[in-house]
Amino acid sequence: MKGCGRFDLDKPIQLEDGVTRRQWIVGGLAWLSAVVLPLKASSVRAAGYVLSKEAAKALRTSPLIYVSPLRSDGQESQCHGEVWFFEDQGDAVIFTARDRWKATAVRDGLDQARIWVGDVGPVGRSGGRFRQEPSFRASASVDTSPETFRLLMTDFAKRYPDEWEKWGPRFQKGWDQGTRVIIRYKPIAS
Repeated sequence: MKGCGRFDLDKPIQLEDGVTRRQWIVGGLAWLSAVVLPLKASSVRAAGYVLSKEAAKALRTSPLIYVSPLRSDGQESQCHGEVWFFEDQGDAVIFTARDRWKATAVRDGLDQARIWVGDVGPVGRSGGRFRQEPSFRASASVDTSPETFRLLMTDFAKRYPDEWEKWGPRFQKGWDQGTRVIIRYKPIAS
């Protein structure tokens, strides 16, 4: 087959340093698949909401988040509460009793929440100070992954060592009996 202009596509062309056109193309495709495509994939994942620097730092360092499910009209519910959590790939992940409002809200279709990240003590005694902490809106979903539970238990043991002897066995029992659920809050907006 004859190519365009002066090149014969059936005849290998030697480029600099003895590399044929075929080797150059194959090498370029290998580079593309190894370097460019993963970058493109990560930018697609990152194309969603990106937390503010303050919220991202707080997720890495704070012992508590404050949660309020959002009603179907987008307004905060009357329920607000502080809770232990761990950060997993930018998501705030909690473990709560299946019959508590955080879990029942998700089960009832209220799958969005407002999250504040910080530590101002119990919500009822905070005088609303939790509202001054970095915050974001999140989609809420139940996570049934045993791997997430393993990560949660490992992280909580490090994050809450003073209370872990008491709560670790309770959390394991709740997971085993299905009386507790993992809720994952994925940031979606400010």
